Amino acid sequence: MTATIGRLLRSSTLDYVFGCSVPEPEVPLFGAFVKAPAQRGKSDVIGLIYNIAIEDDPFVRQMIATPDLDEAYIQDQRVNRQVPIEVSVLAIGYRSDGGFIHDLPPQPPITLDRISPCDAAEIKHFTERLDYLRLILFAPDVPADELIAVSLRLAADCQPSEDRDRFLRNAGRELAKLLSRDLARLEKLLKRLKI
Repeated sequence: MTATIGRLLRSSTLDYVFGCSVPEPEVPLFGAFVKAPAQRGKSDVIGLIYNIAIEDDPFVRQMIATPDLDEAYIQDQRVNRQVPIEVSVLAIGYRSDGGFIHDLPPQPPITLDRISPCDAAEIKHFTERLDYLRLILFAPDVPADELIAVSLRLAADCQPSEDRDRFLRNAGRELAKLLSRDLARLEKLLKRLKI
């Protein structure tokens, strides 16, 4: 069974937000590939985490004003209470009929659906084609360049070690096509990938 890292709060065809309450080491990471079921389980919406926000709560607001806060209170807040974490995900494709489509999904996931991380095999298969990069480049209100760099490095780590450099070179070529009119931006992205 696939691990659940959170449950859906709200969604659209462009993006979705899920909530989770987990200890620090298990907090989802920026740029990670995740999936959410859609169309009554007939497809999975594949996305990239582009923002993680730890919301405040009234109890924490009171605690931060305490000058000598006991470590036991901090640990109780982090371990025993619900730390509200909201994770924003950009939709970059979906799985349908066993294959991946690099386009916006036909329907968004539904509230309270389980969000799961994509495993290495899914990431490798999804990134065999790099058509999804255009969705990231032109997404509004998303740190696109940072998201591309981190997600491509994560995807490269899912390749066999002998194919890692070739994968990054192919990604660089795809970015060069997409950013042929913005050479300064392309150069910055390629430096981040170390191509």
